[in-house]
Amino acid sequence: MRSTPLRRRTLLGGLAATAGAVVLPRTAHAAPSRATATVRLTARVSAESQRVRLGAAQRASDFFTTAAYAPAGTAVTVTVSAPDGVLPTLHVGIPDYYASPDSPRAYTLRAGTNTVTDPHGGPVHLTMTGSGERATVTVGAGSVPMPTFTHGSTSESSFQSQLDSYTTAGYVQLRSAHAIVTLSRATALQYRAESHAALLDTYEQLLASHASFSGLGGTSGLHGRNPLPYHFVNVTKVASGVGAYATHGYTGYPGAAMKYIAAVDGLRTGGWGMYHELGHQHQQFAYKPGALTEVTCNLYSLAAQRTLGQSSRLLVKDSAGKDVYDRAFAARDGGSDYASLDVWSKLVPLWQLRLAFGAGVWPELHRLIRADDPAAATDADRYDHLAVYASRATGRDLTGFFTGTWRFPVTSAGRSRIAALGLPGPTVDAGTYRE
Repeated sequence: MRSTPLRRRTLLGGLAATAGAVVLPRTAHAAPSRATATVRLTARVSAESQRVRLGAAQRASDFFTTAAYAPAGTAVTVTVSAPDGVLPTLHVGIPDYYASPDSPRAYTLRAGTNTVTDPHGGPVHLTMTGSGERATVTVGAGSVPMPTFTHGSTSESSFQSQLDSYTTAGYVQLRSAHAIVTLSRATALQYRAESHAALLDTYEQLLASHASFSGLGGTSGLHGRNPLPYHFVNVTKVASGVGAYATHGYTGYPGAAMKYIAAVDGLRTGGWGMYHELGHQHQQFAYKPGALTEVTCNLYSLAAQRTLGQSSRLLVKDSAGKDVYDRAFAARDGGSDYASLDVWSKLVPLWQLRLAFGAGVWPELHRLIRADDPAAATDADRYDHLAVYASRATGRDLTGFFTGTWRFPVTSAGRSRIAALGLPGPTVDAGTYRE
C-alpha cells in the first residue's frame, strides 16, 4: 500500500438530475448513425467545493458526459451557445494515472464555433462550474458516437445496437444519477450480456450505502448528498502489485478487475475492491492519520457488505482458522499498541463502535466533523479527533476504550478534550464486541 500526499492517491491490496441532457438514440431496434451530440448544461458546484463541504480526502468528478468520442488527431467541430455568460470547458481522454498521457486534455471553449484536435483522442467530457447558468454544446463534425447506456432511459436493445453500430469509439460509458462508468470497448463487448440496468442499480445501491454511512441524505444543505458523479474508469495499466486505485476525480480499475466492475454478480458478491476505492473518496480527512489511510476507507466497505447481504470480511479465516477479530484481540491482549497493528486489525475497534453503539454512530460522527470542520494539521490531531468525535457521536466518554483497551496514541490534550465534554462512561464494554 502506498500513497502520495500531493494527489492523495491510495492503492488497493450523480450525474445529478440537473447534470445536463444528452440527445441519445431512441429507437428500440437500431442505433442510427449520429454526426452530432448536443448537450444542454446547467452549471453546478465544483468537485473541490464539495470535497471541502464533506470534509473528504478526495474529490468526486466534475465531468458531464456527452456520448461523443474524438478520434486521435482529428479536427472536431464544437459549437457553443452560452446565453448566461458562463462557458464550459471540453476534455478529451480518460484519467489514467500510470499511463502516458495520464489525464484528459482540457480545451477552453468560446461562444460560437470551435475546432478541437486532440493528439490522443478519447471520450469527450465537459465541465461547467457556476450557479445554474445554462449552455448548449454540440460536438459535431469529426467526432464519432460513443455507445452510452443511460440508466432509466436507454433500453438494453438500443444499447446492444449501439455496441454493434458505433464501432469506431474506443470506449463505452454507463451513466446513472450518481455514477459514470467508463469501460474500454473490449471490456464492454466482453460483458455485453450483462443487464446494464441491473449493473447500474447496484452502483446506485452502493453509492447510497456509502452516502448513508457518511450521514448524507437529501439534495441540499451541509449534510446533503454530493450532487456530482463518482467516476469509475477501466484504466489501461497499473503499477506492479496494484489491483486498483483511488485519486481525485475517479477510481481506476485494470482489466483484471473488470469482472467486479462490469458484471452484476461480480460487483454484488465480490466487489470489495470497488467498495474500498469508493471508500477512499468518502473517508474524512480530519480523523485519518497516515496509518489509517487504508483502514477507515474499509468502514464503508463493511457497510456495503451489509447492504448487499454479504458476510463480513472480518470473519474470513486464515490458514490457522483465525479471523480478523481473533488476530486483533490476540495482538491487543498480548500488549501491542494500536499503532503496531496491521491494517485489518486496526479496523476492528473502529467497527466495534458500530457493533456496540449502533448503526447511527458513524453517520453522526461524519455530521459532527462536517459541522465543526476541525483543523487537522498533524497525525496527532487526527487521532485526537477520532477519539473526541467518537465520544461525542456515542454520547459516552470513550477514553478507556481508545487509550486503555486499544492503546490508541491519543495525546493528553485529546484526553482533556474528552473529559471536558462531561460525558458518562459507556454501559457496555465495546472492546469485547465482534460479529
